[in-house]
Amino acid sequence: MHQVRLFFVALQFFTRVPVPRWVGFEPLWLQQCARYFPLVGAVVGGFSALVLWGASAVLPGPVAVGLAMAASVWLTGGFHEDGLADTCDGLGGAVSRDKALAIMKDSRIGSYGALGLILMLGLKATALLGLLDSDPSLALLAVVWAHVASRAAPVWLLHALPYAGDAEHAKAKPLATQISGPGLTVALGLVVLATIAGAWITPENVPLLLGAIVVCAGLTFYMQSMLERRLHGYTGDTLGATQQVVELGALLAFLALAPLFPVD
Repeated sequence: MHQVRLFFVALQFFTRVPVPRWVGFEPLWLQQCARYFPLVGAVVGGFSALVLWGASAVLPGPVAVGLAMAASVWLTGGFHEDGLADTCDGLGGAVSRDKALAIMKDSRIGSYGALGLILMLGLKATALLGLLDSDPSLALLAVVWAHVASRAAPVWLLHALPYAGDAEHAKAKPLATQISGPGLTVALGLVVLATIAGAWITPENVPLLLGAIVVCAGLTFYMQSMLERRLHGYTGDTLGATQQVVELGALLAFLALAPLFPVD
C-alpha cells in the first residue's frame, strides 16, 4: 500500500491529476517517490499519445501534433519546460557557478530561456510530425516510451550527483537529497518494462527501442558531466531540463533509426 501511495505522491507532484484523499503527504515521501517518476511518464505519455491518435484521425498531422504536445504541457503544468528555460538562462552564458545558480532562481525568462523553449518545442513537433507521417503506430509508441525513459534520467542524476544549491531553501527540499540504489533500480526497471512492452506490441521495432536506449543513456551521462562541471551538482531546474533533453533525444532516435529498419 505504501508503494501505491508513493506513486500517487509522484503523480500529484508532477501532474494535475487528482489523487485520493487517503494518500496524504509527508515530506520524506517526495524523495522516496522518485522511483516512480517513469511511471508518471507513462501516464503523461499515454495521455499525449491518446490525444495524438484521436486528433490525427480527424485533423491534419501538424494540428494533431500540436494538440498532443499541448495536452502533455497542460497535464504537467509545463513543469519540466520551466526547468529547461531556467537552466538555459543560467548555463547559456559563460558565468560563474554562483551566478548561474542565482540566475536560475530568477522567475523571469531571459533570451537563452526563450530560445531554449522555442527550439525544444519546435524540434519535438517536427520529430513527432515526421514519425506520424512515416508510421502513426510508431509515433504513438515513441511518445509513450520517450516520456517513460526521459523521467528515469533525473532519477539517475538524483543518485549520481549532490544537490548544487542551498538545500535548506530548496523549493522541494526532500528532492535535494540523493536517492538510494534500490530507488534507482526501480526507476530503471520501469524503463526496462516499458521497453519489453513496446517490443511485445511491435517486435519489429526492437532495434529502434535499443537504439533509443543508447541515445537516452548518452544524453543522460552528458547532462551529468556538464552539470558536475558547471554546477558541481544538480538543481530542480536542471532535473527538468534533463528530462526535456532526453525526451527529445528519444524522439529523434526513433525518427533517425526508423528508415534503417523498415517494417515490411
